[in-house]
Amino acid sequence: DKQESLEAVTIIETPPITVVGIVGYIETPKGLRTLTTVWAQNLDEQCRRRFYSDWYSSKKKAFTKYAKKWTENAAELERELTRMKTYCTSIRVIAHTN
Repeated sequence: DKQESLEAVTIIETPPITVVGIVGYIETPKGLRTLTTVWAQNLDEQCRRRFYSDWYSSKKKAFTKYAKKWTENAAELERELTRMKTYCTSIRVIAHTN
């Protein structure tokens, strides 16, 4: 029992990133289809800027309604996460660099 054990790993060097959401996919005959997307509760201003073509003149309202969901209806978000765990064949992360 004094044998060495080996595990294969992959090391990826990336800039600092923040996970802002996850997307669940299901397998269909035509390929992957999005089942649901869950975003983080608080998105950094730097992240929200990337969703606008003209941040300066915009109202900066992106994800405000979704953030309200987190406070009012957290059970619905938990249901979405449970649904992802049971039905999705692959789950991917939405990330942005800091």
